[in-house]
Formats: sequence, structure tokens, C-alpha cells
Amino acid sequence: GDLDKVVNLLLSLSGRLARVETALGSLGPHAPAEDKLALREKQQLLVAQLEDAKELKEHVGRREEAVGAMVARYLPAEHLQDYQHFVKMKSALIAEQRELEEKIKLGQEQLRCLRESL
Repeated sequence: GDLDKVVNLLLSLSGRLARVETALGSLGPHAPAEDKLALREKQQLLVAQLEDAKELKEHVGRREEAVGAMVARYLPAEHLQDYQHFVKMKSALIAEQRELEEKIKLGQEQLRCLRESL
């Protein structure tokens, strides 16, 4: 459960950071200084939060290793391999699901913008 939460947190923060950086990049030279400052402050906050989330992931990784070592004492080799595969795939699938959700959201935004422009 913690792994799910941390992976979702990392993906959420990195997605938000990417959107802020895109917004910063799209600001023209005549954009108000307040807008640029607000976006830069948000960017700094998101970078700090992302670093904290990475530390959480490392902590969860250490706990995962400890649990894996304990589980290894009780499971036969084939079940242990299944367990390890499950844990590895769970993170990958969460990341893929989040990426697909972001693509769907982006597609919906683009579709909305196209409809508005017509």
C-alpha cells in the first residue's frame, strides 16, 4: 500500500512540476513579473516536495527489502520469485496507469480547446 502511495505521489509531483515548467516556458517576455515569480516559487516548492518524495521512496524500498528478506525465509523459491515479480510489476503498472491517465486528460483538454476554437 505504501508503495502505491509513494509511486502515485512521485508521479503526481513530477506531472505538476512539468506543467509548471511548461507554463514558465510559455510565458512571453511581456508577461507580468508577478506571474513569473509565482510560477518560479511554485516550481521551487514542487522540486523540494519531489526530493522529499524520493526520500520516501528510498525508505519504502528499504522496508521492501526487509520484508522481502523475511518473506524469503518462509516461501519456497518459486513462490518467492512470484512475490518479487508481483512487487516489481505493481510499481511499473501504477506508473503506466498514471501515464495513461495523464494522456487521457491531455487529450480531453486538447479536444475541449478544439471545440472552443470551432
